[in-house]
Parts: sequence; structure tokens; C-alpha cells
Amino acid sequence: MDLLTIKDPKFLKNMSINELNALSHDIRQFLIEKLSKTGGHIGPNLGVVELTIALHKEFDSPKDKFLWDVGHQSYVHKILTGRACDFDTLRQFKGLCGFPKRNESEHDVWETGHSSTSLSAAMGMAVARDIKGTNEFVVPIIGDGALTGGMALEALNHIGHERKDMIVILNDNEMSIAPNVGALHNVLARLRTAGKYNWVKDELELLLKKIPAVGGKLAATAERVKDSLKYLLVSGVFFEELGFTYLGPIDGHNFEDLFETLQYAKKTKGPVLVHVITKKGKGYHPAETDKIGTWHGTGPYKIETGDFVKPVNAPPAWSAVISETVRKIARKDNRIVAITPAMPVGSKLEGFAKEFPERMYDVGIAEQHATTMAAGLATQNMKPFLAIYSTFLQRAYDQVVHDVCRQNLNVFFGIDRSGLVGADGETHQGIYDIAFLRHIPNMVIMMPKDENEGQHMVNTAINYDNGPIALRYARGNGLGVEMEEELKLIPIGSWEILKPGTDAVILTFGTTIPMALEAAERLEQLDISVRVVNARFIKPLDNDMMHQILGTNLPVLTIEEAVLQGGFGSAVLEFAHDHGYQHSIIDRMGIPDEFIEHGNPNELLKEIGMTTEDVIERIHKLTPRKQKRV
Repeated sequence: MDLLTIKDPKFLKNMSINELNALSHDIRQFLIEKLSKTGGHIGPNLGVVELTIALHKEFDSPKDKFLWDVGHQSYVHKILTGRACDFDTLRQFKGLCGFPKRNESEHDVWETGHSSTSLSAAMGMAVARDIKGTNEFVVPIIGDGALTGGMALEALNHIGHERKDMIVILNDNEMSIAPNVGALHNVLARLRTAGKYNWVKDELELLLKKIPAVGGKLAATAERVKDSLKYLLVSGVFFEELGFTYLGPIDGHNFEDLFETLQYAKKTKGPVLVHVITKKGKGYHPAETDKIGTWHGTGPYKIETGDFVKPVNAPPAWSAVISETVRKIARKDNRIVAITPAMPVGSKLEGFAKEFPERMYDVGIAEQHATTMAAGLATQNMKPFLAIYSTFLQRAYDQVVHDVCRQNLNVFFGIDRSGLVGADGETHQGIYDIAFLRHIPNMVIMMPKDENEGQHMVNTAINYDNGPIALRYARGNGLGVEMEEELKLIPIGSWEILKPGTDAVILTFGTTIPMALEAAERLEQLDISVRVVNARFIKPLDNDMMHQILGTNLPVLTIEEAVLQGGFGSAVLEFAHDHGYQHSIIDRMGIPDEFIEHGNPNELLKEIGMTTEDVIERIHKLTPRKQKRV
């Protein structure tokens, strides 16, 4: 079938199972080909092809509401709702979003990117439906990994209590990004072996009622008998105890099973949970046999071999530099414990886990728990290293404030993917952490200019015993600088001058330092002397250097790959105000007050006015009396 001709899912209604199987094959081939060029979340989407087709055949989107939890498994949904023609632009600048996007299609009713939100949103939609008196189905689709998130469990508890009509699809592929962990994962494992419990239960009741003479007595105790059977067949019966009708587990790649179960679910009052077993990466051998999450989301790859297309002789990834330095120090310091919320592969902690299995904890999609667990470790004189993406640290804000900083505990936050992350877009941009951490008492925040400084900052963080400390580092690879063998300590709050200058000062850090240095060199040719400072400590500032700069009335430009409101530039303005430098000229460059969508970071920086040319223009405006030589 030509997938490019699809406008909406209505064409599925009259298709036979043989035709649907052929369509499934076509969709898989389409995804394998397109994602080999653009990259994307191939494993999750290959696993939900039949499930997505069955949902669109049995329900009527957009009247019926599909909420895709996390959303990285929504590509098939996008194809069936008329967006196949846009897949060449998937996750590209100004192109198709890799997650559900409300302004992309009326079929995308809930935007996601972080896990475990679908059930709460679905509850809100179900309440609205009942108040308005309409009759649409509300169908959240949540993975077994996302189900371990605390918010999902809170929602399950409330939905079951309120007995709202809702059909929850539990897409169980035994993995989220990395292999799932936790007691709930073990409950699901037992459920997978239980068979079609609900049908057995119903058939038993009918059988009891048909027995002559004693049938009435047995029927009167049918509920008690069924409950006994329930505990016999399904250890734990987690979902039914929460108030759900549990259906499954069923084969998520078998259309007969899917249609039979979904039709049954539609007739059942109250909340229903349909437990669907799928194979992540189904139909593409490298993804199907992946056991550690490598094929969850990828860059471009070679279809024939499954080899990833990567730059030759690229510098090491930032995540690897930081995690491997922690591992190196951990060989001599047994206080160090590494924690990650379901991102051991992304944060490059596999080596640490292999060498120190007793000191490595993947807690699943549970950022709040990870943070407070780290705090608990710190109370016992341990040195927890919490490797967490900037975008996911947002989810643990209360724990950072209440459990870590308020108690001034020695937790080392490794804030991965800080700054613009590119293809994952606005849900994943790591641009808010400075603003939501800087105002918290006791917190230290730093970011290195290169990998060598990065390893020294790791050593500094581990040896820092005066409270919490956060090390920001970018997505992608470092600069390829030479790494010193001996690890050093960097004085807290100390900056360094990278280039002297007498006409203006650029204060910046991390990924924007190369831009600032290039701009300064080009300005030097125009007889404008610009000092470039590596403001590697975002909090605390280098007070001595700030006094020296502002005391000589040099104009200042701050640059940060983070939001301006409450960011590093704001800290510089506050310093000037608090110390009486009322006449200081300070300009700020950073992320404007808007959500930044997906695209190559360089394209995004150009879009928002953060390039070398923009820096040069800003410095020109700051130094109007300086004679410029053309």
C-alpha cells in the first residue's frame, strides 16, 4: 500500500486481517527505511504497529482520544493520520515532530515527551466528557516502563477509585529505554504467564449457574469463588485490586486477539486495563535482538548491517567523559554510589555498573525517588552521583529543594544533556536547570569549557563536602582536547581569563565559549579588544573578578545556552545592583522566553540570534565610542 496517500484512519474500517497484516509489513519497511536516514525512536514504533492499527480500526479518532505516554511510539499513529509524506523531515528543523504535537494534527490530543503523564491527563478528559454528557472513549497507551513512574501510580489509584469509563492500554515489551527494573515489573512478568484470566472467570460463573439443584447456591458464592480463582491464577492481581477490569495478557501482534479484547473492553463499564504483550523492534533484527536499549532511539544507520552512522575519530561523548571519571575515582573511593532514573545507557554508566554492581542503582522512571535516595545516602557519609538529564531533573524539583539543599547534603548532580539537545525538541531541551537551581540556597553549579576541565570538575565535586553540587554537561561529543593524567581540584567560584581585552568583556561558559573566542578574534581585527572569561562557576560567581570588571566600567556581554529569565546573566545583573554598580553596561544573550522546538542545535541558535555574528553585533553596540577599522 502507498502510505503517502493516507489522509485519515477511516480506510482501516473495511480491511481484512490479511490486508492489515500486509499493511503492518509495509509500515515496518517504511519506518526502517525512513529512520535509517533521519534517526529516531525505531524500537518502540516497530513494536506497536499492529496495536496502533487495531486501535484506529476499533475506535474513531479524533472523537475518541488516544494519549500516547512518552510519545516516542507515536510514529505509526502519525502515518495512519496522514503524515507519512512528512517523514523525510522527522525530527529535523521545521519538520515533523518526533512526539505527539497538538498543532500538527487533530488526532494528537495530548503532547508528551516525559513519561507517566497520560493517565492523569486521561482522567481529566474523562471527567470533562462526563460533565459535558458526551460519549467518546478515552484511551491512554502507556508502556510498562512508564507505568513505574509515581505519577502513573497516583493516577491508577484515582481512576480506580472514581470508576470512570476508560480503556488503558498497557503496552508491555519488558523494556522502556533500558531493561525495566522494580517490583511492578515483576508483577507484570507474573501476569504475562497468567493467560486470559478474565475470560476464565466469566466462563466459570456461567458454568456454576447451569449446574442443576446446587447451581443456585454456587452462583450465590460465585464472587468468592472467582476471587479465589483470581488469586490462584494471577499472583498479586495488582490492577483489579485498584478497581480496574483486567483483560489479558494478549499478543499485541495478533489482530484476532486485539480485536476480540478491544471489543470486549468497549462493552465493559468502569476502568479497563488491556495488557498487551509486544516485541520492541519487531521486524528489524538488530532492534528486535537489542537487550540494553541501544535501538530505543538512534541516529542514522545502515539498514543492511544495523551499523550506526557516526563521525570517524570523533572525540568522546560528554556523558562518557563524566561517568568514566566517576568510575576512575570510585576505584579509590568506596563512598561513591551511582544512581540513574532509567538512563544507564544514555548516561554511559554501563562500565561503572559492570565494575561496581553493588554501587550502581537504576531506579527506573522515578526521578523523585532517585533524588531523595541520593539524599539518604548522603546522610550516611556516602557520595552519591546522580546522573540525570537536565529535562528530567525538572521532575524532581521539590526533592532538590526540600530533601537535598534544605539539609545541605553532599549530593553530586551530573546534569546530562544541558543546553539545546536538538532532535528531541522542546520537551527535552536542557535549558531550564540554571534558572530553577540557581535560586536554591546551598547549591553550587558549574560547567566546563572542555573535557579536561570536565574531569577536574568531577574530582572537585566528589571532594566537595559543603553541600550539593551540580555539574552541567552537554549532549554529544567533547572538543577532543588532551586529557591530563592527574586530576586536580578547581577552587569553588573561580573563573579564568581565556583571552585578555581592554574594551569589553564576554562572560560565558560551556558550549558557548568557542563562539565567544571566535567573535573576540574577529573583533580584534577591527581594533576592538574583548576579554573572554570562562565563567565556569554559575553559582557562586567569582566575586573578585566581578568587582574588577565592573569597577573599571567595562561593558559586559553574558552568553548562556539556557533561558535568560533567572539565568547566569540575571545573576550578573543582580551582582551589579547589589554592589552599587548602577552605571554598569550589561547585555545578556541566551534563550528567549519561548519553547525551542526540534532541529540541529546550530540551526536553532541561528534562529534565536545566538551566533558568532550576533555576538560581534552585540559588542559593536556595547562599544560605540571605539574607533572601528573596516
